[in-house]
Amino acid sequence: MAAADVLRALHHDREPDDPLVLPGPWDAASARAFADAGFPALATPSAGVSASLGYEDGGGTPPEAMFAAVARIVRSVDVPVSADVEDGYGLPPEELVERLLAAGAAGCNLEDSDPATGELQDARRQADRLAEVRAAAGGRLVINARVDTFLRGDRTPETAIERGRLYAEAGADCVYPILAPPELLPVLAAGIGVPLNALAVPGGPSPRELGGLGATRVTFGGGLQRQIAGEVRALAQRLRNG
Repeated sequence: MAAADVLRALHHDREPDDPLVLPGPWDAASARAFADAGFPALATPSAGVSASLGYEDGGGTPPEAMFAAVARIVRSVDVPVSADVEDGYGLPPEELVERLLAAGAAGCNLEDSDPATGELQDARRQADRLAEVRAAAGGRLVINARVDTFLRGDRTPETAIERGRLYAEAGADCVYPILAPPELLPVLAAGIGVPLNALAVPGGPSPRELGGLGATRVTFGGGLQRQIAGEVRALAQRLRNG
């Protein structure tokens, strides 16, 4: 099976307490560690990759650097890798798909707000763009459509569901209402009707608990890279103190 087919299949026929948990590698070494631990697929976070490359998240990383980093991660493991490419860097859908496939990505995460301005994209315009990405990719990419209304919008389930349905109709395999309150996940999952991606955060529900609430897929954003970076800073301070 092609990597995208493997990744897509992992989203289906899952038990509620067994969501697809996708750690977020930021470089080849972290990717190998997650794959060696037995995770069946990975999902790069733009924040973690940007930090590892010395750039700010939210459009700060040059697209060429991001795609090159994704390619290094893909080459280092034998499991499917989905790539977070923010809002697509303004690339035409055909070029975006071409670059993702050239990097070896099996899927992509596309957000519906402008990282430069923080403004939400018009939902129908974003749905049209997702449809163009789907048309260009065919079945070769698993599309995870991020809904940013809980991050930048009115934070109501109705708005998230409206956007999520549009994106699902446009061809998204999965919808990601980032920072949605866990108690709303059952409503969102039922209302959107395709696999739901939830964000696991420190102090919040575990991935298994998020699955029980309706998440099919659980990711971590840049949280894992930030945790390791904190440990490195603590190690550096211990070394400096002798």
